[in-house]
Amino acid sequence: MDKKQLSEIDICEKFISPAIARASWNIHDQIYREYPLRVGRVTVRGNKSHRDQSTVLRADYALFYKANIPIAVVEAKDNNKAMGAGMAQAINYADLLGVPFSFASNGDGFVFRDATLADGVLEKNRVW
Repeated sequence: MDKKQLSEIDICEKFISPAIARASWNIHDQIYREYPLRVGRVTVRGNKSHRDQSTVLRADYALFYKANIPIAVVEAKDNNKAMGAGMAQAINYADLLGVPFSFASNGDGFVFRDATLADGVLEKNRVW
């Protein structure tokens, strides 16, 4: 299988979701796909309104320690981009969610960012 031919959604389903599950995250109550971060702008014209979908922000994955306690976000990109290409977006989403951990992946592995600097290292690559 040539990863370069896969879409971002395919990368999520075939590589990222299984990797998160292998890391012992529970798919039923700890992993949330397309997690809403900002509802987006509402446009009003006369007596009609609609939500501008281009302004809605969703994290590809939000990881929760327990119910209502988010701990990390994961941003996915297709395999034509570098493994850490989504890190800036992941950091922004982590800030919006108020969590210290960010991940970015293109299906080849993860770039992990620990804003707490618990081990003195800000970013690490985890290739599988």
